[in-house]
Amino acid sequence: MPSSDTFEGLLEKGPDSSLLRYSLANAYVSESRLSDAIVHLNKALELDAQYSAAWKLLGRCYVDSGDYKNAITSYEQGIVVAESKGDKQAAKEMKIFLKRAVKKSGDSTQS
Repeated sequence: MPSSDTFEGLLEKGPDSSLLRYSLANAYVSESRLSDAIVHLNKALELDAQYSAAWKLLGRCYVDSGDYKNAITSYEQGIVVAESKGDKQAAKEMKIFLKRAVKKSGDSTQS
C-alpha cells in the first residue's frame, strides 16, 4: 500500500475527492495514525455521505481509539447508507461491528 506521503502529495496537487481522502485515511490507519485517519474520513464523508466503506472505516477508527460513542454513531449511519444503496455485505459487517462497539461501551440500550 502506498504511504500517507503519497496520498498527501496527490491531495496537495488536487483535485480533492472522497476516494482520495478514504485512501489517505486507510494509509494513516496502517501507520497507526488514527486521529489523522478520522479527520480525512470525516472529510471524505462531507464530500460523499453515501460512501459506505468510509463509514465502516470511521467506525473502526473510533473503536480503536476507544471512542465508542462516535463509533456507534458512525456504524448506525453507515448501516442506513449501506442499506439504502443495497450494499448488503457492508451493512451486515457494520451491524456486527456495531454490536461489538455497544458491548465494549457497556451501553446495552443501543440497538
